[in-house]
Amino acid sequence: MIGILIIAHGTLGESLMECANHVWGKEPQQLACLAVSIHDDPNLLLDKASALVTSLNSGDGVLVLSDMYGATPCNMVGKLLQAGVVEGIAGVNLPMLIRTLTYRQEPLMTLVEKAVSGGREGVVHFNRESCERYD
Repeated sequence: MIGILIIAHGTLGESLMECANHVWGKEPQQLACLAVSIHDDPNLLLDKASALVTSLNSGDGVLVLSDMYGATPCNMVGKLLQAGVVEGIAGVNLPMLIRTLTYRQEPLMTLVEKAVSGGREGVVHFNRESCERYD
């Protein structure tokens, strides 16, 4: 099973994990998060992130999700990447995380594709009429 690590600003990672637990109906295995605050030293957090990646990798690799491309959490992920072993995606959202949990038995690069499509497909413009279909 592929491990999943969320590295994000503040409590976003923890909140996403709590929401995933709710949607998933249980606490997923090999899922962790690392919070990044304005007061943190990214170099010290990088050691924690590296240790988390090691602990999450049961041999199938780790997918690291960050919140915003180009920001500190994403830059940390960039330093963890190892092609085919540790892959990273920026722009994490709940649909992406749920899709990732659903397909984590697939090969790592397939999971990357599923996660990105889940994140994109989870962003939907809707109106009152489309909502009324579900009442």
